[in-house]
Formats: sequence, C-alpha cells, structure tokens
Amino acid sequence: MNGTGDASLRTLVLAPSGRDAPLSIRLLEDAGFSAAVCQNLAELTQKLWQGAGVLIIADEAIDDEQLQPLVNFLDSQPTWSDVPIILLTRRGGGPEDNPGTLRLASILGNVSFLERPFHPTTLTSMVRAAARGRRRQYEARLRLEQIREREQQLQTALTAGRLGAWTLDVASMSFQISDTSAEHFGSDLRTAPSYQRWLQWVYVGDRSRVQRALEHALRSGLDFVIEFRNGRPDGSLKWIDVRARAVRDHKLRVCSLVGVSSDISSRKQSELDRETLLADLALERTALSDLTRDLELRVARRTSELTAEIAAREKAQEQLMQSQKMEIVGQLTGGIAHDFNNLLMAVIGNLEILRKRLPNDPSMQRLIEGAMQGAQRGASLTQRMLAFARQQDLRTVSADLGALVSGMRELLQRTLGPGNDLRISIAPGLPPAQIDSHQVELAILNLALNARDSMSEGGAIDVHVDVEYEDEIPNGLRPGAYLRISIRDTGRGMNAATLAKAIEPFFSTKPLGKGTGLGLSMVHGLAVQLGGSLELASEPGQGTTATLWLPQASTAASGPETVSLPSAAARIARILVVDDDPLVAMSTVDMLEDLGHTVFGANGAEQALDIIDRERPLDLLITDHAMPGMTGIQLAEVVRRKRPHLPILLATGYADLPASRLANLPRLSKPYQQAQLQAQIETLLGVAQPELH
Repeated sequence: MNGTGDASLRTLVLAPSGRDAPLSIRLLEDAGFSAAVCQNLAELTQKLWQGAGVLIIADEAIDDEQLQPLVNFLDSQPTWSDVPIILLTRRGGGPEDNPGTLRLASILGNVSFLERPFHPTTLTSMVRAAARGRRRQYEARLRLEQIREREQQLQTALTAGRLGAWTLDVASMSFQISDTSAEHFGSDLRTAPSYQRWLQWVYVGDRSRVQRALEHALRSGLDFVIEFRNGRPDGSLKWIDVRARAVRDHKLRVCSLVGVSSDISSRKQSELDRETLLADLALERTALSDLTRDLELRVARRTSELTAEIAAREKAQEQLMQSQKMEIVGQLTGGIAHDFNNLLMAVIGNLEILRKRLPNDPSMQRLIEGAMQGAQRGASLTQRMLAFARQQDLRTVSADLGALVSGMRELLQRTLGPGNDLRISIAPGLPPAQIDSHQVELAILNLALNARDSMSEGGAIDVHVDVEYEDEIPNGLRPGAYLRISIRDTGRGMNAATLAKAIEPFFSTKPLGKGTGLGLSMVHGLAVQLGGSLELASEPGQGTTATLWLPQASTAASGPETVSLPSAAARIARILVVDDDPLVAMSTVDMLEDLGHTVFGANGAEQALDIIDRERPLDLLITDHAMPGMTGIQLAEVVRRKRPHLPILLATGYADLPASRLANLPRLSKPYQQAQLQAQIETLLGVAQPELH
C-alpha cells in the first residue's frame, strides 16, 4: 500500500486528545500509507461510508451516545467485509484490565489493541498487517463476484437447454439434484436422495442395463452416457437422457459423478412415430394409388397431434412459472413477517418496561396502552403472514368456528374494499369444529377474494355459518355432523363447463398474470384433508355460492391461551440470552433484569459458548433460532453435550424448524410479553431436560 489516496485503502485516525492524531498521521505517511484525521465519530462514520482500509480510534474518543451510527455501519457490512480497527488505550486500559474495553471489542468486532505510549514501529506494523488483511477482503469480494457470475451463466445455460443438474457421491451413494432433475428421476429424491431410491424409479426392463453402465463408469472413470425409461407416479413411463463425467480425488479414485439430465420422451415418441410412419409408407407403396390420399390424411392428423402436444407443454410450463412465483411470494412474506416480529418484540418489551417504570399518570398510561395495542395488532398480522408462508402438517384443534369467522370481519372488510357490502351471519349455539384455525382463515380469505374478483363493479358478499347433520351432507362425506361455511356473491357467475373445471389445479378464468389457478384447489385440498369437502354452485348472472364443509369436534372448543403472572416467590435465576438482533436482545435482557434475574447477553453462538464454558452455574439458556454462523438448534445441540441438564428455551418467530433431535425444544413465539416469558421460565426451571444420546 502507498500514499496514492485511494479511499478504499486509506487509514482513518480519530484521536482528539493530545498529539496522538498528528503523530500517527506523520508515522503512517512516512511509511507510505494514505491517512486522514477525523474530529469525531460522526465524521469518522461519514468518511467510512466513502471507503477505508483501517480505523485507528483512541478509547477516550468513543461516546456511547454517538457510537450507534458506526455500529450500524459495521453490522451492515457484506459477508466479505470486516473493517479492521486499532483501538489506542491508555496504560492499563487493555481488555485484560478494563471490562469497558472488552465490551467495545464485542461491539466493534475486528479490534486490535495498542497501549499508549507505543513505539512507531509497532503502529506501522499493526497498520500494515491490518491493511494487508483488508486488501485480501477486497480480493475475496472480486472472487465472489466472479464465482456468482459464472454460476448465473451456468444456471442460465441449464435453464435454456431444459437440463437438470445432478451429482452422485460415490462414498455414500447419494444424490444431490436440481428441481429439474427431480422431475426427471422422481420427485421424492429431493427428500430421499439415495442411489437405491433412484434405481427404483428406473423401468424394470432397463434397470440392469443402467446398473451395468453406471458400474462401468465408476470402475473405469469413463463418461456415463445412457438413455433409459423412468417411471412416473401415475404409472406411465418417460425417456431420460443422462450424461455425466467422473471426478477423481487426490488418489485418482473416482469420488463422484457430475452430470446433466434431460427429458427426451417427445424425441423418442417422435422417433417411434417416424418408424411407424415409414413402415406404413413401405406397405402403402405396394398398395393401390387410391390409398395414398388416406396416408396423407394420417400424416396430417399426426402432425396436428404433435402441434397440440407442443402447445399443451408450453401451457404447462407457463403454469409452473406461476406456481413458482407464488412460492417465492410466500417465502418473501415469511421473511418479512419474521423481521417484523423482531421489531415488534423490541417495541412490546420496551413498552412493558416503560409502563412499569413511568409514573402512574393516566394520560401517559393511556398513550402506552395505545402503543401496546397497536404493536399487538401488528403481531396478529405477522402471524397471518407466517401462516400464509409456511408449509407444514395440519394441526387440528377443537375450535369455535363462529368466533373465528367473526374475528375475521375487519380483515375481510379491508381486503374486499369499500365497494363491496360484507354481511356475516352466525347461527346460534354452534358446536365446535375440528380444524386448523390458521389454514381455515386462509381458505375463507381465498374464497372471499374470488367472490370480490367476480364482481367488477362491486356487490354483496354473504358469509353464513351453521351446522348440518346427516340429512343434507354432500355425497362422499362420511356420515356424521358437520359445520358449514357458505360464501355467496352477486357476481357474474359461471356456466356448467367452467363450474366443472373450477377446482382443477391451474384452472383460472382471470386474465394472464392475474391469478394462479390454485386458490380453489388449495381450499378443496384443505377441506378433504380435514375430513370435509368444498361445494360450488353457480349460474351465469346469478352469482356463485362456495360451501365449505368441516367436521364437528368431539371435544369442547379450546379457549384462548392465558398467561399467568409471575408469582412473588419466583426463583431468581442466572440466565444466558442469545440473540443476534441487538434490539431484541436488549428488550429481553431488560425484561429479565426487571424480574430480578441475573442476565448474561450474547450476540451469537460463539460468544454464548464462551460464556457457557466460563460461567458456573447457569440456570437457563434462552436463544433465538435464525442467527448467522450457528442456528439456535445447532447451539442447543452443542450446549447439551457440555451441560446435559441445562434447560433451554427457544425464542423464535419461525413456525417451521429443521429436523433435529432437539427440534421439540420448548418454544416461546416472538413477539412475547414479560408475563409469557416469566411463565416459561418458572415452568422450565422445574423440569429436567433430556440428555442427548
């Protein structure tokens, strides 16, 4: 590095007291470094956004109130970046003697300490080492961008060629496959990617030939190239073309096969048709000339069939793109809801502490209560967003269906808009229904949206809930008692042909790009899975009535979840809190300390494990799940090995967690309140945790 003035490699110096700043600048410039003096943290942060290689900061220049913009910059760095910081301390102010200095190191990240007075060579050596590391970071960024560009080019080529990518690991004989290859080989290979499972999908007449070719490729290291027939879930066959190249390890042994796959069913069908046609032509040449016209008609008919097949394939591809778009929207919705949950966690936690500590002023308490109600309404909204985004097994409970529909009134009114009249009627004395409440809410919302879209100029939507017994239940339902939700609109209605296809997947009467054709099929699938059904009745110009039949529960409806207040004799505990979001961590620590507990905070798994090894005793670990580096579940597995009997509470906004022996840990859903947190603590401190086997 030299003094060229490159902003991305320069050294920024913040040392407002004494001669540290001018001395450091002179030493650095004499050593060939580009350097600039900053007067305060705000100027340092501003110049840091313009680019810097190394920061030199005197500890007396750090003001906690002005530190947050710098922390925000450091936290927002991309994965390749970690700005090195040299912290100038006074004699005796190093991390081993000053806990405040150690705290700054944990906040600022990549920190080295230099005690004053220092030798000039020491300063220039530390800056040179830090600058060398910073240069490697920039080189890593360039390499990452090049790798990303090459991956995008490869993926574009695969997509353009309708090719699937796959890898076979020879040691484990297991596959890694793309979505396209999963469609070629068998859709369940994404969850069970073993060689034996792959082989089971190969048509039995081709299986031994495929095995011999694969064994020869693994033994000889030659390319694996073969065409074979593969089974479909509906029992039909498709032709697959597979091409792969052997990859050898450092001992020149074949360690994996990397290749592509393509569906050549159309080509094989065309070849078969061509062979059949040529045979027919050979026979026809020996026949009378009047049969020539019949042969031409047959060729034309077959050409028409092939054209229809191509058109059908293009339509299926378009529908698949629509389905993938909806999946991406669901994932995005879930991610936004999770981040919003973290924000609400900080808001609700701080409001609870504020409500307890402010004077008992009615007007002030009213303002806090209004803010708390708004935050809780936001939490309710994020739960609906997460219910839309996740894919999980149904969790049915005995629920009050009338109360559920009534509770959706405000959501439905906002969704339908002011131009539509919403009328809800609930029959009195309804028995409980056995349902998954979140999924039924989503189904009702889907049906209401379909009703709204059928009324281009507005209209009326009637939602009615009642109970029906065996006399009037639809065909196909098991005998018993059912609850019925009817949603009737005054829209344009459907004719008999459209009505017959309405619940078929991907069928839609909406313009291209305005609907996926999955709404009614999703509602129908949910109803059948719950043990009920979906019925549609419609006539052109008379509107449509969608009726959702749901089974009656055999037990009383579950009441709303209540949270008991902490008891006066609650046990005071030593608790470790782990969360990478500083707002959430601060809120949780404040609530726990307000309850009288001794709290240790960690911003990630690595720091948490340091505390686990150092602090004894600890009574409880509370950890977030989605954290960089190591997730909460992974952290819990490590802690179980270190402290088998330490209770662990997973505080997260995610509904679905990866498969693990500890996936059933006690959970506290974000955002939570202080009373919920204390109730969980009192429960866990009296329950022994199972050891990890």
